[in-house]
Amino acid sequence: MIAFTKTITRWLPVWGLVFLFSWQVAQAQQPEEKTGADPALIAAGEALFTANCTSCHAAATAEVVVGPGLKGIMERRSMDWLIPWIKNSQAVIASGDKYAVDLFAKYNKSVMTSFAFSDAEIKSIFAYVQNAKPPVTVTADPLTKSGDTTTSSSDGGYFNILLVVLMFVMLLIFTVLVLLLSVINRFLNQKTDLSEADIELVGQKFNVFKIFQSRPFVTGVTLLFVLVLMKTGMDGLVDIGMQQGYAPTQPIPFSHKLHAGQYQIDCGYCHTGVYKGKSATIPSASTCMNCHNQIKRGSPEIQKIYTAVEKNRPIEWVRVHNLPDLAYFNHAQHTNVAGLDCAKCHGEVREMEVVQQRAPLTMGWCINCHRETIVEHADNNAYYDKLLAYHQKQGIKKMTVENIGGLECSKCHY
Repeated sequence: MIAFTKTITRWLPVWGLVFLFSWQVAQAQQPEEKTGADPALIAAGEALFTANCTSCHAAATAEVVVGPGLKGIMERRSMDWLIPWIKNSQAVIASGDKYAVDLFAKYNKSVMTSFAFSDAEIKSIFAYVQNAKPPVTVTADPLTKSGDTTTSSSDGGYFNILLVVLMFVMLLIFTVLVLLLSVINRFLNQKTDLSEADIELVGQKFNVFKIFQSRPFVTGVTLLFVLVLMKTGMDGLVDIGMQQGYAPTQPIPFSHKLHAGQYQIDCGYCHTGVYKGKSATIPSASTCMNCHNQIKRGSPEIQKIYTAVEKNRPIEWVRVHNLPDLAYFNHAQHTNVAGLDCAKCHGEVREMEVVQQRAPLTMGWCINCHRETIVEHADNNAYYDKLLAYHQKQGIKKMTVENIGGLECSKCHY
């Protein structure tokens, strides 16, 4: 045992040096980023591009949105040509510039908006375009069915790593115990002054099957089985009616990651009632046509929208988030009045290729939110003046939704 410990201790510094050397080699092989531009200038350009250009152009790829992708634009056009083009593209076309005329014809004569940017602002936009990185695409498992959105989160990854580490530690402890038993057994076998009872005990063979046949083991396994069965049954009863993780297949594949994430289209553009009505509403085909009368018109999926418009029939989208009829929920009250972000209930939709229900949407989940959420817009609001004065007398500095009746049954139930 002592020799084993000495061997491990002797080799630890060597393995440490090997690890450090490998890490240095890996770091040296990574290419350095050379932007050659001021980060503040790039950030300003990104803000301008996001607010004004993303609906028609891709910054980091050659993908056609409405107009061409801007990857490599500085190799095709000079800044002296780009500045007047951004400020007034129609004037450049009218001047007879061949490149401008050909570009206008190639993209269905879509008129580009004229922007009142300064030269410095336009230069910052193209500084961002030159340094923009293409979005990371995740390749889907070909065996995964459409609509199946079982995702692996970082938490799950950490759990798996922790599980492997624990298994390794347990295996190490087991190995050490076996070695100790072997050493002790060898030491006792070499002793000559043992009694007959001790010799019989040392010479005993270990029988694993006797453990499995013993009453404590059988009782423990039976009890564990009954507890697991009861837990599974209780979970099944509690989960009745819950749809957390529900992600149905839609009639037309719609990527929120592309539309809401990459192109940053506001939720209210498609879900028109989300800031002013009880229901967020499902977008009509005409809303889709606002963009797709120009974008990807030849796509087979987009043709389904054209068919729906021509036949005057709605697209049969499948509802993802469902509340029971006995529960009242008003979107405007939460998004407009309370100022909650959509992600509070729906998760990071901007990162979802296929939308799924992330929150449990149970009564307990809503009540906990009402207990924890502070009423942010109470100050300098005449509607809350008396309530604020009352709660301050009670020693409550921050009002939560619970303090203004958020747990009353009639708030959510008719």
